[in-house]
Amino acid sequence: MAISIKSLSVSRGSIKLLQGLDIELKSGHAGILRGPNGVGKTTLLRTLAGLQPVDSGKIEVPLEDICYFGHTDGVKPTLTVRENLEFWANIFGSPSIEEVAKKFMIIDLLNIRAGTLSAGQKRRVGLARLGLTGCPVWLLDEPTVSLDETSVKIFGNIIKDHLSENGCALVATHIDLGLENSAQIIDLSQYRPNSGELSSSDEGFL
Repeated sequence: MAISIKSLSVSRGSIKLLQGLDIELKSGHAGILRGPNGVGKTTLLRTLAGLQPVDSGKIEVPLEDICYFGHTDGVKPTLTVRENLEFWANIFGSPSIEEVAKKFMIIDLLNIRAGTLSAGQKRRVGLARLGLTGCPVWLLDEPTVSLDETSVKIFGNIIKDHLSENGCALVATHIDLGLENSAQIIDLSQYRPNSGELSSSDEGFL
């Protein structure tokens, strides 16, 4: 099992967002997180990535297997695209950036300073990090922001390729990535606790 979540409860600040959440995703499969704004999609992904604590429950996924891609692109504007990719490649031990640059349609941008790129181009540069990590579990929070229709389709195919290589992806998105027919759709609305309930960490302030 690539991701196993059992009876998970998580909070943001003093408000408990999700309670009793159960998710199991096998290698080669994707999950799509759905629900209204504020339901806890970002909080859940950040919790799985080890960026914030769990209230209760159990998460079974090694942190070293995870690549988390959040709302920001994570691109250094003063560096060229090549320098950005080489920085990530050196961290994760990737031998070459050329193949990844072609896959994410940024091969012609390698010698351009990242700060001069359009929003969509910066997004593709940021997403290219996924292809350099070698991590089997991708946690993606609205990854297609700023991408045009063609780029969205290409990124959907990149996720499919990742799954075909026994990878796993948990994606918060309302955009059709071409995965819906095979992915597990997870509506987080059904895991919302009573509105305004305080998390255990805040009970001492009552």
